[in-house]
Amino acid sequence: MVQKKSFYFLAAFLLTALTAFANPAEEGNPSQIRVIAQYKEKVNKKITASGNVEIHYQDIVLFADWVELDTETKDIIARGNVSIHLPGEVISVEQININLETSRGDLRDAHVIVKPTITYEAEHVERESEDFYRLKKAWITSCTQEVPRWKFSCSKANYKRDDYIEMWNSVFSIKKIPVFYLPYMKYPVGEDRTTGFLMPSIGYSGNKGMILEQGFYWAMKRNMDATANFNYYSARGIGGGLQYRYLFSQNLHGQMDLFYFRSSNPDYRDVEENAYIIRLKHSNPLPFKFKLTADVDYQSSFDFLREFDNNFNRAVVANKRSEAYITKSWSYFNFNARVSRFETYYREADRSIIKYSKPEVSFSSSKIKIFSPLYLSFSSNFKAWEYGYDSAYENGTQRKSQYLSLNPKLSLPFNSVPWFTLNSDFSSNAVYYFQSYKEGTKEIVNEPLFVNNYTLNMEFLGPIFSKVYYDSKNKPKVKHIIEPSLVYRFDSPVGVSEKIITATYFYTNHYIRYGLTNRFLVKKNDMPREILSMGLSQTFYLSPEDGPLRVYQVNGEIPEFSDISASLRYYPSGKYNLDASAYMNPYYGTLSRIRMGANIGTPNDDWFFRLNWYKSVNPYRETTFLARHQISVYGGCKIPALSLEAKTQIDYNLKEKKLLYSAVSLVYHYQCLNFTADLRVLYYRDEPEIQFAFSLLLGGIGKTENFLGGFGF
Repeated sequence: MVQKKSFYFLAAFLLTALTAFANPAEEGNPSQIRVIAQYKEKVNKKITASGNVEIHYQDIVLFADWVELDTETKDIIARGNVSIHLPGEVISVEQININLETSRGDLRDAHVIVKPTITYEAEHVERESEDFYRLKKAWITSCTQEVPRWKFSCSKANYKRDDYIEMWNSVFSIKKIPVFYLPYMKYPVGEDRTTGFLMPSIGYSGNKGMILEQGFYWAMKRNMDATANFNYYSARGIGGGLQYRYLFSQNLHGQMDLFYFRSSNPDYRDVEENAYIIRLKHSNPLPFKFKLTADVDYQSSFDFLREFDNNFNRAVVANKRSEAYITKSWSYFNFNARVSRFETYYREADRSIIKYSKPEVSFSSSKIKIFSPLYLSFSSNFKAWEYGYDSAYENGTQRKSQYLSLNPKLSLPFNSVPWFTLNSDFSSNAVYYFQSYKEGTKEIVNEPLFVNNYTLNMEFLGPIFSKVYYDSKNKPKVKHIIEPSLVYRFDSPVGVSEKIITATYFYTNHYIRYGLTNRFLVKKNDMPREILSMGLSQTFYLSPEDGPLRVYQVNGEIPEFSDISASLRYYPSGKYNLDASAYMNPYYGTLSRIRMGANIGTPNDDWFFRLNWYKSVNPYRETTFLARHQISVYGGCKIPALSLEAKTQIDYNLKEKKLLYSAVSLVYHYQCLNFTADLRVLYYRDEPEIQFAFSLLLGGIGKTENFLGGFGF
């Protein structure tokens, strides 16, 4: 019996001792530290453990061959196959000195995985806090492969978790091949915007030589940022751009773009030595619920834009615009005040048309019910304007005038019959001109002129016919609507029209416009949706000698009929649509204008296609000025099996039978790397230019976007 009691007593003693070592903080707070090991020894507040050691503390788990733990300070020294699991982080290391409470410590020969994508190895890691580490002789990557496709090697680095990694003497390598060296680099690793350099773009052009584009992104605050660009052309010069964006509220926001270019080659006479571009969009509220909006798009010359802007759609449209306006809407009323300058350059004629409004002020109202069904509305305007070619401004002979107008209008709608609608209105047009033409001349004199006439407008829609088509289950499938329309407008004559100053010429309207529209509707989510419409319309001028066609003649007579316009809109879904229009001249039997746009898919789909076709001529005059006939094709596809994306664009001048622009962009996705190669041929420039560019995209670093359009799509 004694032996049995001794055995039971010894077993109880061993169990108690084992429990004490498994939870050495039992005397203080038993839930804080738990140690599991094959061998443990405790002396005062220190525990030494070896053999498959596990230490559990809050949300930290440490595994090692040998551990020394101070239960009071919570300092740990661990050696041999050390693995420590922290929240969102796994560390493998040969030796570690760390404090479980603060996560501060030293790591030797560490391999660290930071969720979700950061992996690094370092000879020495100094953890200054749970989210800031200093690394020495390290490599870093955001690739998730076991063998990373790319990495940065550096002599030292500072790593701020979920924010950035800044490296000194960094070498970027793909596989084991060094690609480039940077003495300093800051790599973003957080989800928020981060200040730092963007990935550069390197290219070559036969006209501009080696091209280097480098951007720097500045995340100032949550509501504003900026991008600075540097552009280097070895054969032409250097440039720099700044884009500044801000958003202070829904009504206070804007963007400012500035670019300056310094030419180093005087042989290109069409581009000035110092060129610049200014673009501004700004909106902000004013007291008493007024709103200020400014819009500026200005460049030092159109030749510079045509020669350097790689955005084809912008480079071939030669416009300068600057305007600012103040608006306010309340109740039934609207107020608008604007100052503006618009300039359009016509390269064929080598001259510009310039138009000023300085200022233009309007005060108007929407329809106010007097009594059913009669409504009253009005508009009033004051405008000081100038218009003419640039040469006229140089000579001081541009057209200019000021006028004040008041236009009250009475409207009488009728829609009591479902298949018929009539909208009629009667308005008076009172205009006071501060200047006029001298009698029988085009000389502008300061002789006021008061003009008053009236307008009668009547719009008939109907009778409307419709038919519903049903499917095999007797459910409505398609509804077909036929809408004939007729518009009658009469402007009373103005006896002194030859003295009125206008930008082009003064005319009045007296016409009948008739048309027919077919609409097809389907039900989508229990709501009717129009998927197809087809329309025809034409205008017959009852007084052609006073109308807009009076400047044209056919066999010595002024035309009475306008072009016949036809339209087709097909929108079966958001990704598939067709929009086309055509105008046929009835006297010459030719198409004066035709436009067609077709879209299949979007650039985010596996494949997409866009077609734009446009043609315009003046059948009344044999001139090539302003005549256009052009087609543009833009499309792309994604090939997942090859990890490849391709996009292409072609613009062709059908009138002159020559290419204007062609481009191909290829993006190859190599695991966590994106290789982009762009080829552009710009035929529309004075000397056709071929450009090639290459760029590399890494994880969280954006690509440099060229202020002048860039090589990408």
